[in-house]
Amino acid sequence: MDLKIKEEFLRLWRKYFKTAELPFTFYYSDNEEGAELVQPPKAHQCIIAPLAKVRKGDSLCFGSDSIGCGGGKRYLGYAQDIMPNFEYFLSCGIPGKLEGERYKKTPEIVNKMMENLPSFEAPGRFIIFKRWDKLEASDNPEVVIFFAQPDVLAGLYTLAGFEETDQNGVITPFGSGCSTIVSTPYLENNLDNPRAIIGMFDISARPFVPKEILSFAAPWKKFIRMIENMEESFLITQSWERVKKRIS
Repeated sequence: MDLKIKEEFLRLWRKYFKTAELPFTFYYSDNEEGAELVQPPKAHQCIIAPLAKVRKGDSLCFGSDSIGCGGGKRYLGYAQDIMPNFEYFLSCGIPGKLEGERYKKTPEIVNKMMENLPSFEAPGRFIIFKRWDKLEASDNPEVVIFFAQPDVLAGLYTLAGFEETDQNGVITPFGSGCSTIVSTPYLENNLDNPRAIIGMFDISARPFVPKEILSFAAPWKKFIRMIENMEESFLITQSWERVKKRIS
């Protein structure tokens, strides 16, 4: 990546969002890229849990074996299969056999939803997560991910829509926590006008993020335009100045 972009965003972020948490990114590679390879977990583990280390500045590398959740493998591109009876798992369950999450009312609703759910194959052996300030010239970010409090999220949401005529330039699709920060925004990069994704509404993932946090994931093409628009947007107004005073 162009390190001028990295430094320009850091400057603007501190100017308009003060000490708010920096975003992190991901990209695929066939090499570990100097990041810490995450070892296979001993039990089921939501991938959102180890990403807490990335938010603190550690760079992590996940291979297929590093991911301790079947959904995580799918939504990071390392598996295509869906667990048996998934339609019951996501809905009402099977008495005496499978507990249901009850995120959807019926198995039929789940099956209908899954008909149009896109999938993809990871283009590299590893997926690398790095905080923005840790990026190097050799890195190639695909998506920029913010874990944000409401005031910061409001700023990102408004900035993402600054040059859009479509009221749905930012979307909140149903999905797992990992799908809303990886697969969904990654696939948006294939569109001429990619949308940003607000997520982390997944009840199963919520315990692994602070209670006041949601995610905002911007496909790379979208994020570059957001940076370019910052200094002529609402961020330079007194309205934002009043909000910015509350950001910590």
